[in-house]
Amino acid sequence: MLEHLKEEVYKLHLELPKNRLVVWTGGNVSARDPETGLVVIKPSGIRYEELRPEHHVVVNLQGEVIEGTLKPSSDTASHLYIYRHRPEVNGIAHTHSPYATAFAALGRPIPVYLTAMADEFGGPIPCGGFALIGGEDIGRAVVESIGDSPAILLKNHGVFTVGPTAEAAVKAAVMVEDVARTVWLALQLGQPEEIAPEDVARLHHRYTHDYGQ
Repeated sequence: MLEHLKEEVYKLHLELPKNRLVVWTGGNVSARDPETGLVVIKPSGIRYEELRPEHHVVVNLQGEVIEGTLKPSSDTASHLYIYRHRPEVNGIAHTHSPYATAFAALGRPIPVYLTAMADEFGGPIPCGGFALIGGEDIGRAVVESIGDSPAILLKNHGVFTVGPTAEAAVKAAVMVEDVARTVWLALQLGQPEEIAPEDVARLHHRYTHDYGQ
């Protein structure tokens, strides 16, 4: 069932440790199949080097396991909450990447200090409130605070990113950590200036409409 999507989500999971966004068994990626509405998500507590496509769990939007012998991620209820409330989202990634999570630990959003942020996010990376793991609370915090951004920090926790595909969500997670690291380095040297909102809008439009092939 959804073998192509399991293979895709498996490969995207490998990008998390490769890009130093997670350690040990932390973090997860999920993808929603637009045709069936079913969701493929990482099993709970499996190390990335041991993970295989067939280990992934298929659930419906109510959280019922449709296929799989392993327990789904402890963040499953929150992923499903986001999918139910954001129909345009078909991919979610969650990481504890260190530089971005340092901002989350302080409850601080990341202002647009870099053109790369304007390109990818179209605005600052917001920070939502604190929520406990295991139920829908984290998903609710994401939906309430993420706005139009593909990424959000959650206070004292880490990073959630969303996208039209799981690949887009993982790309956003990689970019969050990249810009968080650069911003942190800049803050050691002084106080950077924010890019003007009109310039942010121009940069984001160029990136989303003209950049690439």
